[in-house]
Amino acid sequence: MGKSVVAIVGRPNVGKSSLFNYIIGRRVSIVEDTPGVTRDRIYADAEWLGRKFTLVDTGGIEPASDEIIPAQMRRQAELAVELANVIVFMVDAKEGMTAADSEIASMLMKSGKPLVLCVNKVDNIGEPPAEVYEFYSLGIGDPVTVSATHGLGIGDLLDAVFENLPDEKEEDDDDEVLKVAIVGKPNAGKSSLVNKILGEDRVIVSDIAGTTRDAVDTYADIGGRRFCFVDTAGMRKRGKVTENIERYSIIRALDAVDRSNVCVIVVDAVDGVTEQDTKIAGYANEKGKGIIIAVNKWDLIEKDTGTLEAYREKVLNSFNFIMFAPVLFISALTGQRVKNLFDTIAAVNAENRKRISTGMLNDVLNEAVAIVQPPSDKGKRLKIYYMTQVAVAPPTFCVFCNSEKLFHFSYLRYIENRLRKNFGFVGTPLVFKIREKSEKQAAEENVR
Repeated sequence: MGKSVVAIVGRPNVGKSSLFNYIIGRRVSIVEDTPGVTRDRIYADAEWLGRKFTLVDTGGIEPASDEIIPAQMRRQAELAVELANVIVFMVDAKEGMTAADSEIASMLMKSGKPLVLCVNKVDNIGEPPAEVYEFYSLGIGDPVTVSATHGLGIGDLLDAVFENLPDEKEEDDDDEVLKVAIVGKPNAGKSSLVNKILGEDRVIVSDIAGTTRDAVDTYADIGGRRFCFVDTAGMRKRGKVTENIERYSIIRALDAVDRSNVCVIVVDAVDGVTEQDTKIAGYANEKGKGIIIAVNKWDLIEKDTGTLEAYREKVLNSFNFIMFAPVLFISALTGQRVKNLFDTIAAVNAENRKRISTGMLNDVLNEAVAIVQPPSDKGKRLKIYYMTQVAVAPPTFCVFCNSEKLFHFSYLRYIENRLRKNFGFVGTPLVFKIREKSEKQAAEENVR
């Protein structure tokens, strides 16, 4: 069984994200004095009194609004409530109780889940202001006063949460989870892809570019394997990033790449590969992540014989620095080939963690050197003594030679291509470290 889930719920701008960030001790949720900044459910691990649980930040609920984004935010909060074991209902002491607070309280009480009433923005120690007492009329029980900004009363709040947590259950081993970052430019269909994979509307989908602003972790068991899909905010060109909110989102997206095992780069089939797509791919490649290129909206492309292969060649020419990445043609809308994505993700992750014995590596190396002689300069020729793999994720190789300067980039690329031909390494970057040694030293070490 997984960890218990604690959801923070309330109307917009009452301080939910500030509380979330304070509890987990780092800035995961975006905090901005703009109502509606947190749009999707944000998950993070938290711990209190030795008990671990999953804390969920939600978008503010606006009961009376029928606009697209607020209405979907309300649905997201409702989904979080359905998943939660304990609900922290946050209200604003400075604004006092509102009609929206009453409506939200009624909705939460219907869920039958344990509720902890949290009155935020009580910034002074001592007797709480008179406005706090009016929240008793909600019928939820004794309010816990806090200041999320200054960290006052958080311990009391967590004590109340702890008392309402269900009996502790065996937790999943997070090391067994395959983490997948869904990345790409805005409006390429990343959120639609995550929803199709999960079979539910877990992430807000809208034709408004930039709807997803945070990196959202969503866990799922598929084919006996545990996945964590991270739907990230689309990364725009730096010159177009004008809002502070969007600046934060890019940091979240890059962080999602950093902590993932595999990155799925979603390309819009209609728009084709853009400069921004290649920059995102470059970042994932630089970080040594497994990489898959998913060409989305393939259902919108007119096709005839050879269309797919011609498009594949065009895509790989644009991504010429990651020619090793598999290219999938999918439709998040219709579900076309989306199931193939799971097997490809698992396969690329395995390739990223593949280890080759030193003996097998050097058999391939010796063959490669025999076919194409190493380069020389001013009468001195490059001698490659041996190669060994020193790490995985990404596969990293240490090559010992007589001169690092003579080891030209083009010859290193040739060696890389020979390794890929013999061992695969589909979808994963390879890292090479060149080390100079004398012939005698290399011979002695190779014997050992």
